[in-house]
Amino acid sequence: MKFISLDNLYSEVGIKAEPTSWFTITQEQINAFADCTHDQQFIHVDPQKAAKTPFGSTIAHGFLTLSMLSHFTESFSVVIEGTYMSVNYGMDNQRFISPVKVGKRIRAHATLIEVIEKKKGQFMLKTAGEIETEHEKKPALVAESIAMQMVK
Repeated sequence: MKFISLDNLYSEVGIKAEPTSWFTITQEQINAFADCTHDQQFIHVDPQKAAKTPFGSTIAHGFLTLSMLSHFTESFSVVIEGTYMSVNYGMDNQRFISPVKVGKRIRAHATLIEVIEKKKGQFMLKTAGEIETEHEKKPALVAESIAMQMVK
């Protein structure tokens, strides 16, 4: 996390954060996500059947990849000094570009692209994010995440 004063907040727009650390997607994580979402499609949970597909293995759910932004956000988020609460406000322009195969490592890249003061002490921060899969040409995911920070 990068803590920034309110006076310097708008100067952070357009600055690309350092890439996050790598994270390995495991079959156990994919299975747990499948259990939580009741999405038991074989391409995610059956290694033998999935091996016979063009992917050659199981793949993470697109929404699992998307949800990993929550994990990565702590690494790249900009936090206004004096923030007493921050909430997920939503997503814009989210696309699943390429699948993440089991055992692959992913990481995120992010750039703060917009700051709007919705009302006094309430700031909406929009971040353009991309999840990269190691050794893949295309990103797994691109999305704009929106957080609302409440500042004293």
